Amino acid sequence: MQSMTPKEIVKELDKYIVGQDDAKRAVAVAVRNRWRRQQLSVDMRDDVIPKNILMIGPTGVGKTEIARRLAKLVNAPFVKVEAVKFTEVGYIGKDVESMVRDLVELAVKMVQKAEQKNVKQRATTLAEDRLLDLLVPAPRPQPATDIWTSIPGEGITVPDAPDDASAETTDDTRGKMKELLQAGKLEERQIELEVTSLNTPVVEVVGAQGLEEMGMNLREMFGSLMPKNKKRRKMTVAEAREQLIAEESQKLIDMDSVTKKAVELTEQNGIIFLDEIDKIAARDSGGKNADVSREGVQRDILPIVEGSSVNTKYGMVKTDHVLFIAAGAFHVSKPSDLMPELQGRFPIRVELNSLTQEDFLTILKEPKNSLTRQYQALLETEGIELHFAAESLTEIANFSATVNERTENIGARRLHTIMEHILEDISYHAPDKKGERIEITPEYIRERLEEVVADQDLSRYIL
Repeated sequence: MQSMTPKEIVKELDKYIVGQDDAKRAVAVAVRNRWRRQQLSVDMRDDVIPKNILMIGPTGVGKTEIARRLAKLVNAPFVKVEAVKFTEVGYIGKDVESMVRDLVELAVKMVQKAEQKNVKQRATTLAEDRLLDLLVPAPRPQPATDIWTSIPGEGITVPDAPDDASAETTDDTRGKMKELLQAGKLEERQIELEVTSLNTPVVEVVGAQGLEEMGMNLREMFGSLMPKNKKRRKMTVAEAREQLIAEESQKLIDMDSVTKKAVELTEQNGIIFLDEIDKIAARDSGGKNADVSREGVQRDILPIVEGSSVNTKYGMVKTDHVLFIAAGAFHVSKPSDLMPELQGRFPIRVELNSLTQEDFLTILKEPKNSLTRQYQALLETEGIELHFAAESLTEIANFSATVNERTENIGARRLHTIMEHILEDISYHAPDKKGERIEITPEYIRERLEEVVADQDLSRYIL
């Protein structure tokens, strides 16, 4: 996926996000530049830094969705962080570096999952062998006194010839059980499996920034010291197989290699999305203390965006080549209110447009899992065939645009509130309407919405 061309990336993003071509082009080029950087010589590669992106636009127009879909598209570790949470008094909770720790934790899980896929076939074979041991236990050996026979006239005893009948019977039974197991005919059979549970004491560390990492390490330390309790649990063969495959996969995976790959993946392909960055921009509002707090958060974020080494439980992680995408509405403040040093670290700025009635109509019709398709699929589970006339979608788009203009502009999220209000009665009575075909007509939509939209005060509460 890293070698996808910018056009291919934009084409994939078009399946989920309507409009915002400038933002899509910017992120597509940023991802392609990562691939280009990997093709350079080692000497030049380290000097090529990522061109971080600042997205400017109102809520609900696709800023977060573009970044999230992009990360999924290129299989990169991705975390979304609300910048405003770092302004909390005393930094109670997480410190600024926690975004990098969260990123590398996610990368470890991604690499571990990929490694599990690689060893799944081997782990499945080992798990089936353990299942067969539970289904067909090996015969117990007879006591030594029972397998010695006296030889008449000689005054000595010798061991009997080994009795292979029980072993052969066990092998035959085991072979038949294996066939049934692989054919899926034993999935509901109950067996007893010994599982390991670890009683780790709860360790809470409350204090200044940086102590969160200490608390995490203390929990791991106590976890390794505490004895592991083994207990037998009854479960089906299907449940036991999943448990055993997970255990065998863990044994086959080299966690040192996983950690090394995860750190490299974080450093080279990681994406951090800094949302609500406009909320930490200092502005001339007369609140001096608030401005100082915001500027302090900017100063804490700056070294991470510039490129620094962050200490994690997996070792030091460099952020020099992590791609940072910041976003904000900038209704009250403006990008120039950010510290000059921080502004310089986001050289690419793209403005996302407010959604129009035509955009709403496109959102309802074109995306791969559009809102209308989601509701149709949900009600189909109740045996109801839901159909939207073409004029109905136009009516919904019109009402959504109107409410956004008259009240707060919340972008595409307005469609969710409108659709819920339209289909509320149908969803409530759905279990009683099994087998029906329900047509959503423009008249039905107007009946549900016209009065609410006309009353501006009422629409503020309901829509």
